Amino acid sequence: MLVTLEGLDGSGKTTVWEALHDAYPDATFTREPTESWYGEAVERSIADDDADPLAELFLYTADHADHLANTVRPALADGGLVVSDRYSDSRYAYQGATLEGEIKRPMEYIRGVHQPFTVEPDLTIYLDVDPGTAAERSGGTNKFERTEYLSRVRENYETLIENDPQRFVRIDATRSPEHVVDAAEDAVRTILDAR
Repeated sequence: MLVTLEGLDGSGKTTVWEALHDAYPDATFTREPTESWYGEAVERSIADDDADPLAELFLYTADHADHLANTVRPALADGGLVVSDRYSDSRYAYQGATLEGEIKRPMEYIRGVHQPFTVEPDLTIYLDVDPGTAAERSGGTNKFERTEYLSRVRENYETLIENDPQRFVRIDATRSPEHVVDAAEDAVRTILDAR
């Protein structure tokens, strides 16, 4: 089973990811961007305000493909639980916002690129926080952590949730960390019990 954690920067994904380690110690925990050389290239592009947005999309896509081949698919083939801090929905939401005005219907384009090879999550926990709070929490240290940009990203997440409401569980990430972690653990337990 594949569980993904999504939300704006500063929404608490890493906190939830770390808490789930304790609840499911035998699971495979992973994240995007990865620590591979593809992921390092992504990190370099994040730090570069002048990175070409289309080139950046394909760096993220290459990292995702490698992540699937070397981590996600093998763990799923072994019958394990995989928990990923960010996954393809981040690409659709973030790069979809970055490519606005560059190409027509950017989220549709990005989803079309991924569709032939990605693995659809069984559950996506969306940690919902407003863009201003997200930018404040994350420190606005890079081009993806600015309020105006995060507003467009949040709109894209809302579109994804609207199009696939059964897969997403929305958690109010402005609540206490304890509440957020409990709600995330409940969501994972519910889907595991249903299997």
